[in-house]
Amino acid sequence: MSTHGFDLDLTRTAMNGVYFVGADDLGRLARGAGEAQLHVCRTDLAGCRDKDELLRRLAVSLQLPASFGHNWDALADCLRDLGWLPAWGYVLLFEHVDELRQSAAADYDTLLGILDDAATFGGDHDTPWFAFLALPDSAFDEDHPSA
Repeated sequence: MSTHGFDLDLTRTAMNGVYFVGADDLGRLARGAGEAQLHVCRTDLAGCRDKDELLRRLAVSLQLPASFGHNWDALADCLRDLGWLPAWGYVLLFEHVDELRQSAAADYDTLLGILDDAATFGGDHDTPWFAFLALPDSAFDEDHPSA
């Protein structure tokens, strides 16, 4: 699924969530978030094949505090409170997600749950919070087989 074909207002917390997009959509989303003065964070997951590498990359891209515990609970806590990145809202862009999805499905699913929880938490606190995960077109074909 791509964001083409539907109107996504990054300033409306009712639209907070986790979205799957094509790689070509990330630049447009970054520009839209910048225009809305939301903090944009890009995480490149090319070659990322497990939880440890995922958490390491997120620690760097999100500039997580030194106290970050490098576990799922710590990530969930940090994503609910991004106070060290002062902004009125957040847009997380994930590039090259498919390798993690293919090689570590359980870690990928856990990440999706944590991102979804953080987006819900943001909405509950009137904070725009979005995560966009870029997948290849073939991933959408797999998830939505044509009849």
